[in-house]
Amino acid sequence: MELNLLTLCYLIGSITFIIGLKMLSHPETARKGNLIAAAGMTISIFGTIFLYQENGTSLHNYGWIFAALVIGTIVGTLAARKVKMTSMPELVSLFNGMGGACAALISIIEFKHITTLNSAVEGGTPYATYLSIFAGLIIGSVSFAGSMVAWGKLNGTVKDFSFKGQQVFNILLFVFAIALSGYLIFNLNPANYYLFYVVFVAALLYGVLFVFPIGGADMPVVISLLNSFTGVAAACAGFLYDNQVMLTGGILVGAAGTLLTILMCKAMNRSLLNVLVGSFGATASGVQQAITGSSKEISLSDAAVCMSYANKVIIVPGYGLAVAQAQHVCHELEKLLEEKGVEVKYAIHPVAGRMPGHMNVLLAEADVDYDKLMEMEQANDDFKSTDVVLILGANDVVNPAAKTDPASPIYGMPILEVEQAKTVIVNKRSMKPGYAGIENALFFQPKTSMLFGDAKQALQKLVAEIKNL
Repeated sequence: MELNLLTLCYLIGSITFIIGLKMLSHPETARKGNLIAAAGMTISIFGTIFLYQENGTSLHNYGWIFAALVIGTIVGTLAARKVKMTSMPELVSLFNGMGGACAALISIIEFKHITTLNSAVEGGTPYATYLSIFAGLIIGSVSFAGSMVAWGKLNGTVKDFSFKGQQVFNILLFVFAIALSGYLIFNLNPANYYLFYVVFVAALLYGVLFVFPIGGADMPVVISLLNSFTGVAAACAGFLYDNQVMLTGGILVGAAGTLLTILMCKAMNRSLLNVLVGSFGATASGVQQAITGSSKEISLSDAAVCMSYANKVIIVPGYGLAVAQAQHVCHELEKLLEEKGVEVKYAIHPVAGRMPGHMNVLLAEADVDYDKLMEMEQANDDFKSTDVVLILGANDVVNPAAKTDPASPIYGMPILEVEQAKTVIVNKRSMKPGYAGIENALFFQPKTSMLFGDAKQALQKLVAEIKNL
């Protein structure tokens, strides 16, 4: 009876994961979908604690189990509530790394359990079990180590690092870990148990070296890929424990993360193979083109007039908008312009910000109509008929060097072609380069004007100017 109830709990959890993932596809239902999936996870967790049995024996050590649950819940809740929107990518990367670490620890614990019972010597453990253990170990370790490096790069404590021949070394290291795992699966004995931990160290090292050389502008794709790794590692644990809900959840996360990674690679004009071997985002060779011309500044009153009498305005949100927490006043500007008969839309680059969907989440928080958000392809078609483009803190995703300068580290990345509009207004704190660390030629073009200052303060003043017209 307990087994049937546990199976029902896992079935409910699996169904809620699928429903929740579907509801996450639209901002209006995303919050409810998240709560539904969380409810299913809660049912699965407590079902496992109270209903799981092995050889007629239930789980014990309830004190340790509930202590861990309480501590984890408190830490997770406080971290999620206190994190700033600008730091959300770092939190996502950190939590994702913890998921990978859990999968790796499960493999280590189960390996120790099996070898302690001498199952390997007796031949009583199926090869599929060893395959799940080694797959979970490698993928989970890569996800953990890579996510920790990504977390450090996002908060500025870890810098880009690469060495000559790193691509080849990364490939050899990964092949070594896979080959050694294959050897151990079929030839495991007490004399070579230590090689299991060699695989563990090799996977950790690969995870570090895999993320180290990646450029800042490419981090959203890496976060998406590491997220898919964690999902696959969780699915391996599901196989290992014959746990349907872990398997379903892991497959959903792994599949969704992989699809998102492929779509983002396509949007960035990058190769997924380059991501896997660690050359993704590497600095291009050669001398970058010199930037000619001079930048010019626009006053708040001139910007207000320019936007108020336009027929169409497209707003391009970037990381600067998130830093200033200016999404609400940006929505106020949008409504004010629409009252004056101006058509207002938003152009969203696939990798704007620091994680996939960063700008979408930011604008949804301010209740911006989802139908006003345009993807890159649609936006590039609309720029030609746009009177004013207002860029709020974006830099690399609007840099023409991606199309014109083969020596640029972002060359080949599709961008928002804002220069096709009649007038471009760029709000930035200063003329400092963006996350990729390169100058933006757009700022020096004749049709571009700079509106310096904090995004929130600048938009508040701009709204006041428009109201006074």
